[in-house]
Amino acid sequence: MIVFDRLWDMMRQCGISQYKLIKDYGVSRGQLDRLKKNENVSTYTLNRLCGILNCKLEDIAEYREE
Repeated sequence: MIVFDRLWDMMRQCGISQYKLIKDYGVSRGQLDRLKKNENVSTYTLNRLCGILNCKLEDIAEYREE
């Protein structure tokens, strides 16, 4: 299972809120809800988040065995 717990830490480190992602970067509320629930998100979204946060995928996502 892929979890996005690291995303929220990275956002705090970069000073970017969920509100800012929505208003300034056009990330949808639906995408954020899926990330919160560790549901499926597109590679496009993950790529955009890495670009916005200037980080690597492993900085925002982690694979955990169920």
